[in-house]
Amino acid sequence: MTAGELAVIIAAVLCCIGFAALVVVLLRVLDTLRVLRAEVERLHAETAPLLRELSSSTAEARDAVEQARHDLDRFDRVLGSAEAISGAVSGGGRVARAALSAPVIKTVALGTGTKRAVRRLRRKERDSA
Repeated sequence: MTAGELAVIIAAVLCCIGFAALVVVLLRVLDTLRVLRAEVERLHAETAPLLRELSSSTAEARDAVEQARHDLDRFDRVLGSAEAISGAVSGGGRVARAALSAPVIKTVALGTGTKRAVRRLRRKERDSA
């Protein structure tokens, strides 16, 4: 056997060993992929109901926010009406105060003046008697 034939045989043996090692590695990768696929399917089975529940909760939250927005708009309109009524009542109070204050003040002044005059007249009658 020549050196060339020996080199070819050693190369063939090394290739066979390398091929066997490659087959072993590929079988391990295949087993790992099977385990990984099973875990992914289990994860999908566990998370699918959670995602549906999350979607349902999100829809409920969206409805609650929409209802709160509607209530806030309604409250805003009520508050605006209350402010308008308060302004109208305040304006009416000012008008009534302006319209009635002068005559009331004059009436009170007239009553006070009359009372003083009656006291003076009585005092003069007592002093002259």
